[in-house]
Amino acid sequence: MRRRVVLAAGVAAIGALTGPQPAVASTRRRIVVAADGRGDVTNVQAAVDAVPAGNAEPFHIDVRPGAYHGQVIVPADKPHIVMRGLGRRPGDVVVTDDRANGTPKPGGGTWGTSGSASVTLDGADFTAENLTLSNSFDEAAHPEITARQAVAVLTRADRIAFRGVRFVGNQDTLYVNSRSSTTVARVALEDCYVEGDVDFIFGRATAAFTRCHIHSLDRGSDSNNGYVTAASTSISNPYGLLFDRCRFTGDAAPGTVFLGRPWHPSNDPDAIGQTIIRDSVLDAHIKAAPWTDFGTWPWREARYFEYRNRGPGAGVNDDRPQLTREQAGAFTPAGYLAGADGWRPFC
Repeated sequence: MRRRVVLAAGVAAIGALTGPQPAVASTRRRIVVAADGRGDVTNVQAAVDAVPAGNAEPFHIDVRPGAYHGQVIVPADKPHIVMRGLGRRPGDVVVTDDRANGTPKPGGGTWGTSGSASVTLDGADFTAENLTLSNSFDEAAHPEITARQAVAVLTRADRIAFRGVRFVGNQDTLYVNSRSSTTVARVALEDCYVEGDVDFIFGRATAAFTRCHIHSLDRGSDSNNGYVTAASTSISNPYGLLFDRCRFTGDAAPGTVFLGRPWHPSNDPDAIGQTIIRDSVLDAHIKAAPWTDFGTWPWREARYFEYRNRGPGAGVNDDRPQLTREQAGAFTPAGYLAGADGWRPFC
């Protein structure tokens, strides 16, 4: 059974009810978003629009509890945004949209996978804390849309950081990408929650998940309830997706969820996905042979490794390549994220 995003109780979902709002003309470096009108603006995109182009210092967008409908796009010329939910819990602030790959566009045609994203981040040095970013597309209500990709968040910029953020969707929930196949973009996630079913963490970015909760939904199958990851890391990039001290849980039946499969966008032969899961707890929904082929692309040619995992879904066998202790020393969140500039997002 698939869950849909639950909006915060007792608050108004206003984004769809208000038209475009003018940017706030101010030299302040903080904007408050409030659904009840008691802030500077009433939707998140209006706050982003108020950030000056070429922004070179942290610009804070504080979002009061509420449910905010509508697509949010942070353009490349608006870096250094800090978006923070002001609720007691991440679920108190929900930013959501409900389009999918195949949803009709207002002016004709349909959205694709990237265009389905509720939140698109093209501005570098973006930080989000203590809120929920979701795609609330209802598959059952739209049988006419056969594609099921419905992205909650798409990142394409470098130095993106999430702490205490919930990512909620079904297929393709979190798309960590970069501007091109030859460009490295880093994403740091600490104490986050990611939920979905098919390929719900995917893309070619370098992304380090630390102490995150990764939850697989039930698709109702007794054999295949989906895939956690679909990395498309360039062969020139030694760092793809890393999960360190995470917990993998699921509503699905035991032994019915794969950890990953290798995605080759446009059949790119150089997209040799890299995914490492280490020092993590894997519940019983994970298959004993947790990696699988993607079409004609074999998983054994990808860079898949585990290290010191535990729990009923963990194991060591011929279908589960393991890092050595020496290799594990090189594959850490700090190593993934440092780059040439020594980036330390949470210090």
